[in-house]
Amino acid sequence: MKIFASLFLLTSAVWAQDVKGCQDSPLVGRFPGSIIIYCSHKDDDSFAFTLDGNKNKKLEGDLTKIRYQFPKSASKAQVVRNMNTAIRRAGYTFVYDSGDYGDFTVYMGNTWIQIEIGGGGTIEETILKIIDLKQEVFADAAALSSGLASNGHMVVNGILFDTGKADVKPESSTALDEVVKMMKADAKVKIFVVGHTDNVGPAAANLDLSRRRAAAVVQLLTAKYGIAAERLSAFGNGPYAPVSSNDSEDGRALNRRVELVKQ
Repeated sequence: MKIFASLFLLTSAVWAQDVKGCQDSPLVGRFPGSIIIYCSHKDDDSFAFTLDGNKNKKLEGDLTKIRYQFPKSASKAQVVRNMNTAIRRAGYTFVYDSGDYGDFTVYMGNTWIQIEIGGGGTIEETILKIIDLKQEVFADAAALSSGLASNGHMVVNGILFDTGKADVKPESSTALDEVVKMMKADAKVKIFVVGHTDNVGPAAANLDLSRRRAAAVVQLLTAKYGIAAERLSAFGNGPYAPVSSNDSEDGRALNRRVELVKQ
């Protein structure tokens, strides 16, 4: 839903003064008379949205930023009032509203928007659509071997599961390839494959889920990659060994992991 469609008569034409290559978001229109002075877009990025109570919520996804200069004939109070009213009428849920100061955060479904209206005549729109970001950085075989030797354990980033399920997702193959290389390079090493979860849901269910996930990884390493079964043991720790606070999504994401522990 285009937020300003019901309040302002807007056209799709690019304003002559806009920075080249920039255009309005299909979700948020511009305050009449404003021009775009900056824009950026990234398919995979993150942003910490401001929430009530001096808190923030870091989300990941498709991120767009647009900065406008509103006309000198409009007061900040006028711009704040019009944009706030338009967003409320569009049905977005407010999770932060600074009032006359001019900053507010809203969401609808997987779309989050933060508006910042400055005293210098600018309107900053940050728009994020939540998506699962690609895991592009993995520990290679050498890093896994070094971690096991120095610390006795090593988290394997990139072994992925759907929420509440124990089936290893196909995109985990890159990370599993590195585990296999490490084990083939050192024929004597034996490892525990340990599953971990966050604390969302009953502890017993999370413990069972972590065990099943670890077992699924061991099954793949033996059946598909040919690692001898006697070199691997599956174990589940559920929510009982967090590496970060479960009070935030970022912390919970870190706690949901597969770890190798040297036997």
